Amino acid sequence: MNRSKSIATVVSPQPPAQRPWEGKREQRFERWLSAPGIRFASPAAEQGYHARLTRIIRAIRMQEPDRVPCLLPAGQFPASYAGITVRTAMYDYEEMKRAWRKFLYDFDGDTCVIPGVSVTSGRLHEITKTRMSVWPGHGLDENAPMAQFVEGEYMKADEYDALLKDPADFFMRVYLPRTLGAFEPFQKLLPFRRAFGMPAVFLGACMLPEVQEAFQAVIDAGKELAKFRQAVAEITKEAQAAGYPPFQGGFAHAPFDLFGDTLRGTRGIMMDMYRQPAKLQEAMEVVTPWIVEGAVSGADVSGVPITFMALHKGDDTFMSEKQFETFYWPGLKKVILGLVAEGCVPLLFAEGCYNKRLEAVKDLPEGSVIWWFDRTDMARAKKILGDRNCIAGNVPTSLMCTGTPREVKEHCRNLIEVCGKRGGYILTGGAQVHNTTAENLRAMVEAAKEYGVYQ
Repeated sequence: MNRSKSIATVVSPQPPAQRPWEGKREQRFERWLSAPGIRFASPAAEQGYHARLTRIIRAIRMQEPDRVPCLLPAGQFPASYAGITVRTAMYDYEEMKRAWRKFLYDFDGDTCVIPGVSVTSGRLHEITKTRMSVWPGHGLDENAPMAQFVEGEYMKADEYDALLKDPADFFMRVYLPRTLGAFEPFQKLLPFRRAFGMPAVFLGACMLPEVQEAFQAVIDAGKELAKFRQAVAEITKEAQAAGYPPFQGGFAHAPFDLFGDTLRGTRGIMMDMYRQPAKLQEAMEVVTPWIVEGAVSGADVSGVPITFMALHKGDDTFMSEKQFETFYWPGLKKVILGLVAEGCVPLLFAEGCYNKRLEAVKDLPEGSVIWWFDRTDMARAKKILGDRNCIAGNVPTSLMCTGTPREVKEHCRNLIEVCGKRGGYILTGGAQVHNTTAENLRAMVEAAKEYGVYQ
């Protein structure tokens, strides 16, 4: 790779589709590239959009782009960079847009950094009385740099059958009341199955004032969510018009994480692995198509084929290799292959270390996924996975928070030299960084442009 400045390229020709999923993926890539409904700010912005996105697509295809793509791991950093707190961004959507707009025009990564995941609506949390999160001013100091997930045993050990037998009923009358306090009165609703033939029977519980208040909370939450999503959509479209493509179009879970994160909790899922492994396996098998269906829907709506998957409990230290191969990887692989079959590109955020997992996870279709590594040995990842699928990461969070721009740039140079050979590498952080500096983020971009150019 050359250390000179990179030159933007035109859109690469579409490769011949050899397998059905490749044809579907290329159709999704084409929609992503076409940016329907976007009026670019200038011809240069349109050219920049296509150059940046082509760079990423070629890396996914395992082809050499013009240079190594750079995705800035900015997290909630745009808020502090603009002089506001995360709390302000969560409650004042105009200030949120201003902060992310300022970041957009002051930095030059290959995608747009948008709120919506890193920053959510504080008012929405208040209306729903969420129990699954604490955020600045609600459970955390008002100046806290981020919200935090609150894990709990939101599904009991003996409730697997109830979930699998009637998931809609379990969600409405059990899961919602436990996770969102405003909907606790929904416990008093009749099971949906008892209303068939006499649908008005369902309204009986609606005579209760507390149930009426719960449904009013649904209406109020919907109105607030519409305001928040409108603000996110506005800054996303503005970023596209300026030439910066969005990068994530849908979300999915590993089946084990779906239960371990949001239903049983860490303690519960670990107990289930020993006390009722067959029931856990059955449940994960049942929810797999639900996960795929939801993620594909997200890609369809957004027009972006990248499906983000945070792999929380699969790292080297959480479970043994045997447990990984028994409980974690089979379900995750089915979700991955289900998404790939629909033309989506799973973005597999392997949190923690995956040094012991690399051999087990290498058997996926070539050019079908992106492995985003947190603290995995990148040289080993390149050796084992790098000739089959794109890898991304892992500029350490600690370095981004405490290092100098020179140290960040040097680390990026080493990553590019090790992982960028023959393409298939995206430079980014090991995780999203909130307490970094503008100089360190710019050092990442500079490293990609200076050291990541392909001949």
